Amino acid sequence: LPIIDNKPVQFEELQQMVREGKISEAQFNSMVEKIGEFENQFASLGEQIEDVQIEHQEALQRIVVEEAESFVQSRINAIRHRFRIPEVEAFLEEVKTDLIQHRLTDPETAKDFVRAYRVNLIRGRKLVDAAPVVPLTNPSLNNLVGKIDREMAPNGMVMRSDHLMIKPGALLDADGGYLIIEAQDVLSEPGSWAALLRTLKNGSLEVTSHDLFSAWGTPQLRPEAIAIDVKVVLVGDPETYHLLDMYEPRFATLFKVLADFTDTIERNDAGFNAYANVIARLIARDGLKHFAASGIARLIEHGARICAQSGRLTSRFGRIADIAREASYLANEAKVELVDDSHVIDAIARSKRRADLPARRFRRLLSEGTLKIDVAGECVGQVNGLAVTSAGPLMYGFPSRITASIGPGTAGAVNIERESDLSGSVHTKGFMILSGLLRHLLRLKHPMAFSAAIAFEQTYGGIDGDSASGVEFCCLISALTGLPARQDLAMTGAVDQKGNILPIGGVTEKVEGFFDACQATNFTGTQGVIIPESNADDLMLRDDVVAAVADSSFSVYSISSIDEALALMLGKDAGKLHDSAYDAGSVLALAQERAHEYWEVAIEARKKT
Repeated sequence: LPIIDNKPVQFEELQQMVREGKISEAQFNSMVEKIGEFENQFASLGEQIEDVQIEHQEALQRIVVEEAESFVQSRINAIRHRFRIPEVEAFLEEVKTDLIQHRLTDPETAKDFVRAYRVNLIRGRKLVDAAPVVPLTNPSLNNLVGKIDREMAPNGMVMRSDHLMIKPGALLDADGGYLIIEAQDVLSEPGSWAALLRTLKNGSLEVTSHDLFSAWGTPQLRPEAIAIDVKVVLVGDPETYHLLDMYEPRFATLFKVLADFTDTIERNDAGFNAYANVIARLIARDGLKHFAASGIARLIEHGARICAQSGRLTSRFGRIADIAREASYLANEAKVELVDDSHVIDAIARSKRRADLPARRFRRLLSEGTLKIDVAGECVGQVNGLAVTSAGPLMYGFPSRITASIGPGTAGAVNIERESDLSGSVHTKGFMILSGLLRHLLRLKHPMAFSAAIAFEQTYGGIDGDSASGVEFCCLISALTGLPARQDLAMTGAVDQKGNILPIGGVTEKVEGFFDACQATNFTGTQGVIIPESNADDLMLRDDVVAAVADSSFSVYSISSIDEALALMLGKDAGKLHDSAYDAGSVLALAQERAHEYWEVAIEARKKT
């Protein structure tokens, strides 16, 4: 600025002084020219100052870098000597570079950046450790693969994550070992099945964020894939296996080993010891009272009853453990030291009592006469069949009254349940076998010319299974021959077209169901049940039923052919075949005669038309 009267004058004031004539135009131009010269000088000086400042800053930066590098290198060397691993050395070099180039360049910076270099050991294991076995009960996507946690940033506007928020999943926990998963559980969790197959196929685990709202946050971390070697054991039922094998193309190539496990064990000393060991572990784990030998024996007997197979015990120890816990509770209430067979029997009775409302209601309706079941006397075209119903894992048997009516016609044997759409496919098949069995036994020289209707009386729900086909045949023969059938006998067992009696399920419950029905109505001491001979070894009857059989007030007959069933039910021998004719006076001889009579009626009716 020019100095006039010892005062600096701004350019605008200088122009005003020219207009007012205080200075001449020539003086003004001289001052402007000098101002330009000084501006050029100041600009040159500024550039020189800036160059000096840059050189000074660079020199200072070099000093800082040199000191920082020396400082960092000494500490990194100490770590490198402990971990002579290429991956660790590469990581330390990256830490060194980042520290020197980005963190330590500003000596005035006081920010704590240690978190950026802290190691997140998401899984560690010693080399001497055994291969891990990891059971996963909740195979959600996060629990299976892992996850990346998120937190609110300091500004409170977005979510943030860093490498210390990476959390491992069960697949990494089981690396080098085995992961056990329930097939149904992993299939029901969204995304888990696809992630499992992808990991097994690629041999590498990718941990990513599965947060549905991550799109509104900061860019997500993408950790490197982790190479893993894990064996996955899927546990499930045969139906699930076959569905996966059929509809999942990758299943067969990834899960190559199929191991079927039976739900039964042999009923021998080894099986008995297995039960004793299970109870011993249960006592130690749950703090139960100790069991006497009689208590263990009764639990083994109950295991045989649940299994319902000759020479076998159930290996589904969950139900056995439930009985053992309740028996221990009863022994504790009784203030005794050991759990014996009486406590186990009481526990079994209590468990059945809690779930047998349908059975108790059935017995009450029988005693009141609402349901009509005859358990004494004889009746033509009426027999007692046996069926089972279930309440959870428990099964209960009950009798069912089966009736048949017959007359001239060409319809053959008609299943009323099938005509009413109440018959299942297996029951319908068993019923249709009766027509083939009739043709096989009667050996008629003409077509059968009668119509018969067979029904399960007072049943209003669906009926399935073929276990009543044997007793249905006896009912049909009773109606055809007019021979009365014993009402104090009930029968169960399927029959084939050759007259062989085939095994069925729930035989123990069916015998006990008829015994209870007789007790609820009219126990005469002559009642009994007919069962297939192949099921005889499966029986595990209650003590009261065994006692009734022992004193001959209740009977259990095992048969192998329909001839034996007819003899028991109708009180006559079925008869032996001689040149297409049966022994005179036998059941099947009488059946042949009646079938021929119906044929003659049909011929006469045809002549009249």
